[in-house]
Amino acid sequence: MTSILVTGATGTTGSRTAAQLRAAGHPVRAATRNGDPRFDWYDPATHDAALAGADRVYLVPPPGETDPARIMLPFLDRARAAGVRRAVLLSSSAIPLGGPAVGEVHAALPGLFAEWAVLRPSWFMQNFLRDHAHARSIRATGTVASATGTGRVAFIDADDIAAVAAHALTAAEAPNTDLILTGPQALAFDDIAATLTEVTGRPVTHQHLTHGQLSDRLAAGMPAEFAALLASLDLAIAEGAEDRTTPTVHHLTGRPPTDFRTVAVRELAHGDG
Repeated sequence: MTSILVTGATGTTGSRTAAQLRAAGHPVRAATRNGDPRFDWYDPATHDAALAGADRVYLVPPPGETDPARIMLPFLDRARAAGVRRAVLLSSSAIPLGGPAVGEVHAALPGLFAEWAVLRPSWFMQNFLRDHAHARSIRATGTVASATGTGRVAFIDADDIAAVAAHALTAAEAPNTDLILTGPQALAFDDIAATLTEVTGRPVTHQHLTHGQLSDRLAAGMPAEFAALLASLDLAIAEGAEDRTTPTVHHLTGRPPTDFRTVAVRELAHGDG
């Protein structure tokens, strides 16, 4: 029996995608560095065993990698040779076809597989509620810092991303396009802080930083090149790049995307945030 290989299977979207696929009765192979078989993007010796018997794959790029194409493209060549016929790539609404980072993988995907999709979600709602720098800052200091100014983002629930991923992997016909995924409403970071204050009963404020201040702060915990990339994404938000909503989640899953307040209440009820 063929299976669906899910990379990043312990991550935010990978874990949810694997769970939704299993709940629908699909055979899933969860690819993790500590799994059986073991899978590590940076260890090609682990790739063949992970691919064995898989005909579809969900691709979560290696986290923190500034040049994922150099790691992912050789794997995708191997996947095609091993019999994978459909690939669904997690990218970002902020990264266009051929753009930086995973944008190069996006550009290569249609030439590698006859069946494919690129998911380009906006920023995750879970960034404010789980194990992310924003969430940790909120828990520790009651603040969330950004260089987004008053720019707005249609933040999306990771469960909704996973629902689209499961659809793209299992539908009779592959999307064969990129899919911009958003939540139902564009919100500024000030709006996020206000909602979290309401839901948690603890004051949460948005700390407005300049682009340079954010870049310097991020560089203290990651390579300077990656820190600069992330800071530039905040600057794009401040300039209105993410101030939009799309009907894609509703169109593909049959239900509207979940709003931030609902997600915050749900996650906090499970001990997150």
